Amino acid sequence: MTTSTRGAAKTPAVLVLEDGRVFRGRAYGAVGATFGEAVFSTGMTGYQETLTDPSYHRQVVVMTAPHVGNTGINDEDMESRKIWVSGYVVRDPARVPSSWRSKRTLDEELDAQGVVGISGIDTRALTRHLRERGAMRVGIFSGDAVSDEATMLAEVRKAPEMTGADLSAEVATKEAYVVPAIGEKKFTVAAVDLGIKGMTPHRMAERGIEVHVLPATASVEDVYAVDPDGVFFSNGPGDPATADHPVSVMRAVLERGTPLFGICFGNQILGRALGFGTYKLKYGHRGINQPVQDRTTGKVEVTAHNHGFAVDAPTDKVSDTPFGRAEVSHVCLNDNVVEGLQLLDKPAFSVQYHPEAAAGPHDAAYLFDRFVSLMEGQRA
Repeated sequence: MTTSTRGAAKTPAVLVLEDGRVFRGRAYGAVGATFGEAVFSTGMTGYQETLTDPSYHRQVVVMTAPHVGNTGINDEDMESRKIWVSGYVVRDPARVPSSWRSKRTLDEELDAQGVVGISGIDTRALTRHLRERGAMRVGIFSGDAVSDEATMLAEVRKAPEMTGADLSAEVATKEAYVVPAIGEKKFTVAAVDLGIKGMTPHRMAERGIEVHVLPATASVEDVYAVDPDGVFFSNGPGDPATADHPVSVMRAVLERGTPLFGICFGNQILGRALGFGTYKLKYGHRGINQPVQDRTTGKVEVTAHNHGFAVDAPTDKVSDTPFGRAEVSHVCLNDNVVEGLQLLDKPAFSVQYHPEAAAGPHDAAYLFDRFVSLMEGQRA
């Protein structure tokens, strides 16, 4: 329920967590009520890419950086067709954007797209609460949607949880489309869209890859109808335990031995395809400053993340799977969570983070080159 209104900054707003904690502030963006999973993002910039990342579908994003909106909104940095976050929480919104590329303010864009937000609350206290108690359901209420705390809390507790949520088909393209190679075409890739960001096929196109982006419901026959040199599985929202169809498609790709690359949700799909389980993290990894080690080289990368689930695979040994030996290739240095997998007997690998990183950092861009190398090796 949202209503667009100017002067929202003067409208009282209330944030209510499912455990009963309440924060009071001012409306930011649209006025009304919204619900989702409360998560925090540690990035100090790149908020436009975060807002338009389909992986954030049905999540209310809390920005840990206190001052948000400095660069406004432009028409070039959208990662998809719309803002996907369910709600937005900031402490100190910029009064005037300062960027030659800015077309409008962040507040105006949230309002225009019906995204309910709240500002003027202690986001540090809220973040500490989520770190201690874990990600949880939340509601933001402003304008006529504000009522007594007991009523608002009851509404929050009626909202669906992220565990068990099957969301990829809700954000993925309904029709297949092609992103042409930039310059000479070298390869064709079938990309299964589970919530793909616009920069991802662009990074492949820069390397001479023609990318056929397919719906999340694409069959094995749809994948191979484009005669791919490689198959890609994208990022996306929801619980990987619900993604039985993408898992079955990936297993068919692995059986054929086609070079395969997955990111984020695609990493979890590979984990399930290999026989590993997945689990929900306490509060997840989100933002553009997460340290990850590539265990195959020893290199430490600063990476962009958005995931609340992870693969449950052993980090201390090589595992036997139905498709040969597999190992954990990347780990998060903050908590040792699995951040990448690779097969040793077939051309397939994945990472849990976002190597396209439109807002930066670009430490992990080499992974697209690694995908190209797999396709070159297969062709040879």
